[in-house]
Amino acid sequence: MSKIIKVLRPAILCFVVMTILCGVIYPGVVTVIAQAVFPNQANGSIITVTLKDGTKKDFGSTLIAQEFTKPEYIIGRPTGTTNLSPVGEEQEKLVKERIDWWRALDPNNTADIPMDLVTASGSGVDPNITPEAAEYQVARIARERGISEDAVREIINKNTTGRFLGFWGEPAVNVLKVNLALDSLL
Repeated sequence: MSKIIKVLRPAILCFVVMTILCGVIYPGVVTVIAQAVFPNQANGSIITVTLKDGTKKDFGSTLIAQEFTKPEYIIGRPTGTTNLSPVGEEQEKLVKERIDWWRALDPNNTADIPMDLVTASGSGVDPNITPEAAEYQVARIARERGISEDAVREIINKNTTGRFLGFWGEPAVNVLKVNLALDSLL
């Protein structure tokens, strides 16, 4: 029995030490640094709005997609992910269904539908769309809300982020922020 304990002792000691290091100390240090340097992101980037009656309400995260389908709102990418091939028949069928949905939502809009409005992102919860996808929806939103297209564009522009460091990534429009601004909550 003592031979087994002698053999297992280093393994158990290593397990305990690594559990404390990797399971307690490291996450604790990362959490403290995140809270100090990036508190908004570390807490989920939640949009909290003070309503007219003085109460505060959480509307969602700027990092996770919210599903909007009403015509008076800007509509984001389809949510959910699949393992479908981007060139497979099933994916083609899904894209066609989504194109038909967009055409039924706004039959007067004959422009080409931007790709990000008919394909899901890799994560399935992308909160942003391209400026082109937002522009595609401007006339419908303005008509549904009874406001000018310029007013809608101004809200979109205020909620569009540019490239990181001026060259990395693509400009993006945050769907939730635009819709809250359209409802005059932001």
